[in-house]
Amino acid sequence: MFKFIASLAIAAVLTAPAAAAPFRLIVTDLEPPLVPNSVMDLALSLGYFEREGVDVELVRVQQTPLAVVALQAGEGEMANVGVDTALQLVASGQLDLRAVTSPSKSLFFMIAAQDAIGDVAALPGHSFGIGRVGSVDQGLSEQVLAAQGVDMAALDQVALGQPAARAQALAAGQIDATTMSLGTWTTLPDQAGMHILVDPDAYFAAAPVVSKVNVVTPQVLAERRSDVVAVVTALVKLSRDIAADPAIWVDAMATARPDLARADFESLAAAYARSWSVNGGLSARELAFTADWNFKGEDFAGLEPVGLDAWVDFTVADEVLAALGTAPDLDPADR
Repeated sequence: MFKFIASLAIAAVLTAPAAAAPFRLIVTDLEPPLVPNSVMDLALSLGYFEREGVDVELVRVQQTPLAVVALQAGEGEMANVGVDTALQLVASGQLDLRAVTSPSKSLFFMIAAQDAIGDVAALPGHSFGIGRVGSVDQGLSEQVLAAQGVDMAALDQVALGQPAARAQALAAGQIDATTMSLGTWTTLPDQAGMHILVDPDAYFAAAPVVSKVNVVTPQVLAERRSDVVAVVTALVKLSRDIAADPAIWVDAMATARPDLARADFESLAAAYARSWSVNGGLSARELAFTADWNFKGEDFAGLEPVGLDAWVDFTVADEVLAALGTAPDLDPADR
C-alpha cells in the first residue's frame, strides 16, 4: 500500500503543471522614486500585480546602462529604461527592443529662478545652471526657452552636474536660474528667495520628450505576452486609481519612504494630478517627437533614424485599453 501511495504522489508531481517563473521587472531606482514611476513599486506592495495573476519580482539596479546589461544577461523580462538608450540600441542593431508602456513619461523638469527674475523674458544676461554641455536638461531647456522667445545662448550657462547640485547652487545664490526636477524642488529645505519660473506641465508641453519606457525583447513578447499584458494592466489600473484618489499614492509613499514628510508627498501628488499614465503612456505623437529630438542630438551622430514600429509595440497597451476602456482627458492614446 505504501509503495502504491508513493507511486501516486510521484505521478502527481510529474504530471502537475510547472509553476510559472516570476516575471522580473528591472527598475532603475533603489527605492520608490518621487515620481509616477513609483507605480511599479506600489503595484507590487499594494497587490495590483497579484490581482492580475502575475508574479512580479523587482530587480533593482542603478541607472539605465545597468538595466540594459541585466536585460541582455537574461536577468529580467522587462526593464524601465531611458528612451535615448533604447533608441541607440535599436538604431545601431545592438539589441532588439519594444516599448510597451511608460509608467512615467516626463522627467518632471521645471525651471526655478531667483525671485528677482520675474519671468522668462528677464533671463538673458543671467546665469543658468546646467548639468553639462550637451546634457538632456540643457537640450530640453533650450527648447522650452525658445518656445517662449528666449535664446539660451544669451544666458551665462554654468555646468554644475546633477540636479541636487544645481538646486543647492540656486539656493545659495550662486546662479540665477536652473532646471531641476519637481521632486528636487519639493524636498529643498528652504525655498525662500526662489520661485518656479516654468512649471512641469508647461515645460513638458513645450518639449514633450518621453524620458523612460518599459521595454521587452520580441522573444519575451512572444513567449510571455500574457504576463506582459498583465503587468501593463496592473500599472494602468493603479495609475487610474491614483488619478481618481491621490491619497492612495500619498499613503503608500509615506509608508515606503518614511525619510520624507507626508506634506512633501501631498504637494507632489497635487503637482502630478494630470501626469498619471492612465492609458499606458504611449502617445504616438509624443514618441515620434521624442525620437526626432533624440536623433538630432550629438549622441546619435552616424545613426539613421528608425520609425516607431522599430522600437514601440502599441498592441499590448491597445489590448489593455480594449478591456478597460480609454480614460478621457489624460494621457493621450493616439495612434
